[in-house]
Amino acid sequence: MGLEIEKKFLITDDSWRKLGSGKDYCQGYLSSGKGPSLRIRTIGERGIITVKGPNEGGKRLEFEYDIPYIDAQEMLEKLCLKPLIEKTRYKIPFAGFIWEVDEFKGENAGLIFAEIELDAVDQTFEIPTWIGEEVTGDPKYYNASLVSYPYSQWSE
Repeated sequence: MGLEIEKKFLITDDSWRKLGSGKDYCQGYLSSGKGPSLRIRTIGERGIITVKGPNEGGKRLEFEYDIPYIDAQEMLEKLCLKPLIEKTRYKIPFAGFIWEVDEFKGENAGLIFAEIELDAVDQTFEIPTWIGEEVTGDPKYYNASLVSYPYSQWSE
């Protein structure tokens, strides 16, 4: 059984940019909402299908499998809800952890946040200076939510 425990944070400045390089991701959802979600993703030439359970107190079940890249592309194009989620993910090592900073494109351009994956909900970790407010429990920051309510539609 796979278990995902992650925390999500807003970014306060651009100092993180000099700390890591990015890879382009494209992902879409065959199903999403309050229950389980089914995600298709490409990273470079790799295709991936992911099943995630609902978020329960900062953790959820997660199962991820490689699929043929051509199949992933076709599912993204023909089956997934639109808009697709396009982003560049930067992996930044800091104090024994890898922080993942997602910089969104397309209808979610302008949105940037960071995630850290943990082994336990109460695990302690050091926070970099460029990390701001925690938004872990706010569903509008879930990638699946960005399909139905993209960042470009948020009001100040």
